[in-house]
Amino acid sequence: MAGEKRRAVILDGQGGGIGAQLARLVSRELPAGWELLAVGTNVSATAAMLKAGASQGATGENAVIYNAARADLILGPIGLILANGIMGEVSPVMASAVSGSGAVKILIPTTTCGVYVAGTEDLRLEEYLRLAAEKALAVMGQ
Repeated sequence: MAGEKRRAVILDGQGGGIGAQLARLVSRELPAGWELLAVGTNVSATAAMLKAGASQGATGENAVIYNAARADLILGPIGLILANGIMGEVSPVMASAVSGSGAVKILIPTTTCGVYVAGTEDLRLEEYLRLAAEKALAVMGQ
């Protein structure tokens, strides 16, 4: 549909710290024609991302499933594609919806879920977030 905005969806759980930092970094330079949505596994995560600059937010399993299917770009911690990730906040259905989405996915490697990604550098979280935001903005600018 002409004039329809593309959707960048930031997903997070727990207190929403990673998602909030991503929202802050990306919302500053969001290209025209894109909207930045916050989807949290819980209300605290959603609220943190909204406060940091996302334009709309939704919470819970159905919100993750619905918005992952509609997203053009998904950003968040790697635990979002793991069944029972983020200390159990990510249900198997949520993980399947995110990993199965046709959206471009930019995931932050964290070791809190016990997953190590071979080939990644050992960087501070802030550096991973900066790199993820740069990659997201490059994808949106294509």
